[in-house]
Amino acid sequence: MPTPQKKRGRLKEERRTGARKKSSGSVSGKEYNYVLQITPEDTQLLLRYRDTLAQGAASFAETTYNYLFDNPDIADVLYAYEREGGDIGELVRGMLEHKLALLAGDTGEKATRSTEAIGRGHFRQGVKPVWSLGAYRLFMDHLQHLVDTEPAIAPEDRDRLESALIKMIFRDLAVMTEGYWRAAVEQLTDQRDELGVEQNLAGEILGNIPQLLWTVDIESNRISYASPGTRAFCNEALEAPIPCFYRIHGAERERVLTAWQKVIDGEAAELDVRLTPSEEGEQRWYRLAFYPIANRRGRVLRVHCLMEDVTSSHVERERLEQLSTRDDVTGLSNRALWFDRLASALAVARRNPGASVAVMILDINQFKMYNDSLGHRAGDELLRQVAGRLQKVLRDTDTLARLGGDEFGIVLPMLQDAEKAVERVATEVMAALSPPFSYQQKELCLSSAIGIALFPQHGEDPYSLASHADSAMYRAKWNASPYLFYESGSAVSASEHLQFSGQLHGALEREEFELYYQPKVDLASGETRGAEALLRWQHPQQGLVLPQRFIGVAEQLGMISPITDWVLATALEQGRHCLVNGEPIPISINVSARSFQSPGLVDRISEALARAGAQGASLEVEITEGTLMSDLDVAASVLSQLSELGVSIAIDDFGTGYSSLSYLKRLPIDVLKIDQSFLEGMAGNPKDTAIVRSIIELGHNLGCKVIAEGVEDESVRRQLQAMGCDLGQGFHISEPLPDASFRRWLSRDAH
Repeated sequence: MPTPQKKRGRLKEERRTGARKKSSGSVSGKEYNYVLQITPEDTQLLLRYRDTLAQGAASFAETTYNYLFDNPDIADVLYAYEREGGDIGELVRGMLEHKLALLAGDTGEKATRSTEAIGRGHFRQGVKPVWSLGAYRLFMDHLQHLVDTEPAIAPEDRDRLESALIKMIFRDLAVMTEGYWRAAVEQLTDQRDELGVEQNLAGEILGNIPQLLWTVDIESNRISYASPGTRAFCNEALEAPIPCFYRIHGAERERVLTAWQKVIDGEAAELDVRLTPSEEGEQRWYRLAFYPIANRRGRVLRVHCLMEDVTSSHVERERLEQLSTRDDVTGLSNRALWFDRLASALAVARRNPGASVAVMILDINQFKMYNDSLGHRAGDELLRQVAGRLQKVLRDTDTLARLGGDEFGIVLPMLQDAEKAVERVATEVMAALSPPFSYQQKELCLSSAIGIALFPQHGEDPYSLASHADSAMYRAKWNASPYLFYESGSAVSASEHLQFSGQLHGALEREEFELYYQPKVDLASGETRGAEALLRWQHPQQGLVLPQRFIGVAEQLGMISPITDWVLATALEQGRHCLVNGEPIPISINVSARSFQSPGLVDRISEALARAGAQGASLEVEITEGTLMSDLDVAASVLSQLSELGVSIAIDDFGTGYSSLSYLKRLPIDVLKIDQSFLEGMAGNPKDTAIVRSIIELGHNLGCKVIAEGVEDESVRRQLQAMGCDLGQGFHISEPLPDASFRRWLSRDAH
């Protein structure tokens, strides 16, 4: 198949050849002879006097040569001819020979074609016909002088000879001029044909490109050009200045008219609009571009217009925008969009005196365990189910987002009684997450910890509020509370969080952690029956740091397991030297929900006991009710294995968690620890006293020992002793002690 270039060349050559054939056959030498009435007698007369008339050729050659170079324009052409390799002398001699050949009176077709070729040559070389006319005038003057003065010419032949010469000169000048103009016409024809081919090719291209093109003549307010695609697209009369204007979405038309006015003022414009290609078609996005063309005075004469379908780029842009603002697992807002919505909510609240904004950070306690044990697909499904339940609790005006991992953020805008409203939402969130979740026919239990910060009480900007809510959330996790409000000074600050994040990584290697021990005493005899190991961080700059300030950070960094392993190994090693009457006492350690849920906990405890050369009875593990209830089946399996090792199991903060106590009969529980909050109210609240008494009785009925933590004064100790509580710990008995001090305590107790 010929390429467009070959096709174009072939068409051009065919047209040029056809034009030349038509040109060469249009006028013949006979027609010139007939028009000028050149007779055989004229030819015979010219032949008779040819030699006589040729006698002054040298004089005529000099005159002609001077004529040519006296005219600057003609001289420029001759010099250009010479620069291109031509010989000017040869050229002038050729001109003279041609003119002298006229004296022979040859009017045949061969002579005619030769003269026409000279005319064509003049066109190619830029010799104007008027210059040739001057040369012929000089030749005629030269011949007339010879006719009038040469004695060899008979007087009776002079008039007839002059007439024959005039006919021949006119004939030669006419044929040469026609050759000149035929060459010019052929060139114009070639150019026209080439332009036609180019236009046809341009039409083919414009008819197949997806863009629509048209040009508007501003003076007449009409469309002076429209591409084939534009005509096919509109399929109707093209109305200036914008075809298919009423197919543009109504809300977009005003924007288009505004843009057009800018174009009339000389400024290019571009905009995207929604447009319906046909009555049955779906609405699509099109880009309109207007390019004004102005004269030197800045007046716009015409406007070139372009329109193209950009629906796919709009769809892709919307998809990218969704990816940039949406969480790909849950479909919720992501962190960036959540902060943007929070900033907007704060801006609205500032304009409405008395309005508050609540920020809630929610963390799923058991997510890591399920994600590690069941796989990421299970984790993603749990996140989607959690997101679905949370969305049902919240209003349309609230913003729910997944901030990362198992952490969700909630913005509650425009609140009046903020604390009450947030407590109601927190309660509904807990209720929504309480029923078991389902994955592959398994029931999975989840609980959450929620931190809350309020505007303007707890912060003025989005990041401060989010940081304070995050701190409150970690405090809630540490205290096993379902939700807590931010309290200034009660949690690690954002700057401390950043500082701790960098320093915790090397704290174990630098041996900055230390265990303190708080004694557990028999309330009846006063003898020490055990101790709780409490972690402390000897911070190089801040001194002794309590665990509630850094445990949350450690959990977030994934360092809670190595820290727990260190606590376990250190407590067992130091516990070997904590003796009462020559026998080691059990040391209890706290196991966080995340550590309890991590795979291999039982194996790690078993290995730690073996390395320390200790028996299982020397260790007690304290776990909260919330940790147990996250997955009761898993908890039962882990505790049963620990019990087989001889490890004692204690339920910490008993009475503050789940109302259902059915788990007590399913789990190998050895100790119930009464939460300090009940002891604080015993002096003035009979209900607290009743609760404490009930817990003691319940524990004894189940075969468990009962210990009260947080014994702060003697009256509480006596009350507990009277109720039959087995053990007590608290500052009234002893504050937490370093290892060496605790050993001295034990030696004093032994005496």
